[in-house]
Amino acid sequence: MNVLFGWVARLFRNGSSDTTRAYTALSAKTDLERLERSMHYRIRHKALFVQALLHRSYLQFTGHAGLQSNERLEFFGDAILSVLVAEYLLEKFPDAEEGELTVLRSRLVNRKALANFAAAIHLKEFLITSNSASQAMDKGCDTMLADAFEALLAAMYLDRGLEPVRKFIHQHLAEAMENGFMQTPSENYKSALLEYGQSHGKGIPRYLIVNEEGPDHDRIFTAEAYFGEELIGRGMGKNKKEAEQAAAAQAMSSIAD
Repeated sequence: MNVLFGWVARLFRNGSSDTTRAYTALSAKTDLERLERSMHYRIRHKALFVQALLHRSYLQFTGHAGLQSNERLEFFGDAILSVLVAEYLLEKFPDAEEGELTVLRSRLVNRKALANFAAAIHLKEFLITSNSASQAMDKGCDTMLADAFEALLAAMYLDRGLEPVRKFIHQHLAEAMENGFMQTPSENYKSALLEYGQSHGKGIPRYLIVNEEGPDHDRIFTAEAYFGEELIGRGMGKNKKEAEQAAAAQAMSSIAD
């Protein structure tokens, strides 16, 4: 721990106040106060978070050779994320075998999952990138968002320690599993719920789309699953089918509990 926080001290000292001033100047490129509200987190050391948001594509425009991109923080954040996801899964699924836990972890730390976590806090709006890198994100490139999310975890850890990161990650993991966004294509929760209903005298589940929101090109649907009049699951997805699968996944998770 002392070694890691020593690294934070070196980030601010690093031989001259020039580098710190450069990070401070870059902070004008992103609204850290709005990022705090989006993350529900209070930042102590702004330079750490500026570095976490600084993509290497922008370094050529900074005019300062001492600045570093978010790649080192991303490396550290990846390790933190792996530990916290493993911890969460061990607590959530106490009877699961090692193979099952490995599959679940890979589902929750892959690029798509991390991009979803990043989208939940609107991380794209805060990144400091070149125009070409920004355009790549607009075309659906998830890599930069996923990397920046990991870098953000490292910045949080170095800023305030492990506990705030644990709380932040566990909240996102709980929401991801509840919404069913992390399921694999081979999993058909609707079929599983249908089989359960028929074998337990519950009848055939029915689904209702209860909400649609977002622009036409990026709609989010909310579905509810019922046995008769009993609400048994609720989920969200990018189309009606995904939303129904997410609702069925939550229902099956509740049944398993």
